[in-house]
Amino acid sequence: MTDQQRLELEAAAFRSLVQHLRSRPDVQNIDMMNLSGFCRNCLSKWFKAAADDTGVDLTMDQAREEIYGMPYAEWKSQYQKEASAEQQAAFNKGKEA
Repeated sequence: MTDQQRLELEAAAFRSLVQHLRSRPDVQNIDMMNLSGFCRNCLSKWFKAAADDTGVDLTMDQAREEIYGMPYAEWKSQYQKEASAEQQAAFNKGKEA
């Protein structure tokens, strides 16, 4: 496999992940954090960091929109639910580990 092929496969896998997450707005970010240690916001931050590293002008709001498929505030109002006490406890426990 060439470096270019690897780059193209990684990009395709990333696009598939983002599309999958967009198709599952029922999956809450806190659940993703509790199970996997990352969420849509993490992907947004990594996307922004990659842009910064390569000199691409991109705001955090633009990075979030790339991941969420819509403005972040709109996604939050449509899909984000209040975290339960159990979800918040699991999140806090994970931060301590």
